[in-house]
Amino acid sequence: MKSRVFSGIQPTGLITLGNYLGALRQFVDLQDQSDAFYCIVDMHAITLPQDPHQLKERIHDLASLYLAVGLDPQKSTLFVQSDVSAHSELGWILQCVVHMGELSRMTQFKEKGEGKEVVTAGLFTYPALMAADILLYQTHLVPVGDDQKQHLELTRDLALRFNARFGDTFTVPDIMLIKQGARIMSLDDPSKKMSKSNPNPGSRIEMLDPPDVIRKKVSRAVTDSDRQIRFDPQEKPAVSNLLAIFSVISGQSIDELVAAYDGKGYGDFKKDLGEALVAHLSPIQARYEDIRQSGEVERILQQGAEKARQVANDTLANVKERVGLGG
Repeated sequence: MKSRVFSGIQPTGLITLGNYLGALRQFVDLQDQSDAFYCIVDMHAITLPQDPHQLKERIHDLASLYLAVGLDPQKSTLFVQSDVSAHSELGWILQCVVHMGELSRMTQFKEKGEGKEVVTAGLFTYPALMAADILLYQTHLVPVGDDQKQHLELTRDLALRFNARFGDTFTVPDIMLIKQGARIMSLDDPSKKMSKSNPNPGSRIEMLDPPDVIRKKVSRAVTDSDRQIRFDPQEKPAVSNLLAIFSVISGQSIDELVAAYDGKGYGDFKKDLGEALVAHLSPIQARYEDIRQSGEVERILQQGAEKARQVANDTLANVKERVGLGG
């Protein structure tokens, strides 16, 4: 029996190169060796204000991009979170299991709520919903970045707590950290992760950026005063980040790239990196346009939701019986 994998991405902005290299590309690899469930977590998105029309469009944009990078609906299950009502039901039950102190320690809540006049209760309790997303599918493995590790540890704690109180109910998921080297940092500040929430669009490569925009963003990426191209994350974090991107995109090792650009300046290096990114992303962008205009996305998401409901509803029925809910 294949291991069950679950992961989700919020439809709150255009997917970055960091999302692709750190998550989407690994999702494609995992579908061949796992029973993979990939969720567009739109209910998490509304913990912060969203434009309703834009949110609907972004859900279909993200689904189309999932498919364009190689996700196969015959091999994996792709669906929208709000199309499976068991997520919100189990989310509430787990809110009644999690402790306030545990939620208040979540660093993502502190970061997302910082400086805001109003913070919703949903933003505070969203780790309980995230735990429900994962536990509904009796998930064995959850591929995540370092920034989500704390939430996954809480999910494991909640599964163990529920099982101890009500009997063996949930599979306790293992954390699958993204591969080393796939953590892509911001082009304008290598101390920060590349993010779609950064107000500076030049800080990130977006998957649908036109070729000239990609070249311009790479050419303007920060480096340092030392003109040598070498991999040293401590002393040269900006150049090391660009080397990591180049390596993952081209398939060449970092050592091979360092040797190839020995004695050359940043200009040649950045120009070649820009061209490598354009060559890699252009076919994905073409497939995305074809998929987005085909009308197939709605059917694929509907089929995915039907399969997800079958699995999720079985888990939810068992949970409700164990806690004494229902007639």
